[in-house]
Amino acid sequence: MKMIRYCKVVLFWLVLFQCTPSLAWNGTVVWVIDGDSLRVRHSGKIVEIRLYGIDTPEYNQDYSNNAKQCTRRLVYGETVSVEQKDIDRYGRIVALVTSRGKLVNRELVRRGLAWFYPRYCLKQPLCGELKTLENEARTARRGLWREQDPVSPWEWKRRERIEESKSRRKRTYRFPYWR
Repeated sequence: MKMIRYCKVVLFWLVLFQCTPSLAWNGTVVWVIDGDSLRVRHSGKIVEIRLYGIDTPEYNQDYSNNAKQCTRRLVYGETVSVEQKDIDRYGRIVALVTSRGKLVNRELVRRGLAWFYPRYCLKQPLCGELKTLENEARTARRGLWREQDPVSPWEWKRRERIEESKSRRKRTYRFPYWR
């Protein structure tokens, strides 16, 4: 009897959460910062959005401008739906963004202009779908996957930090400053 009651309670909560509408809100895109970051006007404020589950090339990295231009074509000036998933360490809203019926996060990966970001993409089944779309784009050699060996943004940033650290060490003087 206790088990049946427990199952009913669990079923009730599952149904409740499945029927709860997502907490998405609408806003107008006023600026595309780069391929995976934009600014949206919502309720009289401008908020910065980071696209959930993906990472596009960094500034000065191959295909950075391609990703930014694609994002701009998909969202700039459009009313978009923003479904918040998190807030990142920079205070940006991390979200799924839908424009004209298309999930922008998904489109960038499908077009070969973004990586699925396994470190931060944890929500299933979307993340599994993004991984599959990335593999399809790689196989079809779309976008950045035309390159022989494209470097992910997180790896590119890591290499940049190492190079910066090396150059700082070369400039550091090892003798006392009074000499």
